[in-house]
Amino acid sequence: MKFRLVVVGRVRERGLAEVVAGYEARAARYWPLEVIEVKEEHGRDPLSVVRREGERLLEQTEGSLVVACDERGETLTSVAFATWMQRLREGGRDVSFVIGGANGLDTAVQQAAARRLTLAPFTLPHELARLVLGEQLYRAGTIVRREPYHRA
Repeated sequence: MKFRLVVVGRVRERGLAEVVAGYEARAARYWPLEVIEVKEEHGRDPLSVVRREGERLLEQTEGSLVVACDERGETLTSVAFATWMQRLREGGRDVSFVIGGANGLDTAVQQAAARRLTLAPFTLPHELARLVLGEQLYRAGTIVRREPYHRA
């Protein structure tokens, strides 16, 4: 069983990329974690861009439980997220957290998702969404192990 972060593109700004990589590495100490970056699509038609990126995302999630990170998704507290993550790990099935590109997630990805989670009640740039998710995965690990990082 593993958790995947399936994301569109890479983090371009060096300082932010270092912080994202740091949290993903910390999270990987608690969860079997794999990060998959799919190619960012370019074009004039946002619908075509989102569709192509969605196809790439779905290719990487095959056989796993898909969780779409979406501003219209469900809100969880850090403790509730940690509890849910632990149940997922115990369930033994691979889980793919999906973050779309600059134009969002394709409808096909949203429909494939077993759950939609919001990382914030407002729209986040996809690179910042990746940072928030990485930090929350790390935080969830510390909560499950009752380590002092999380202060309620």
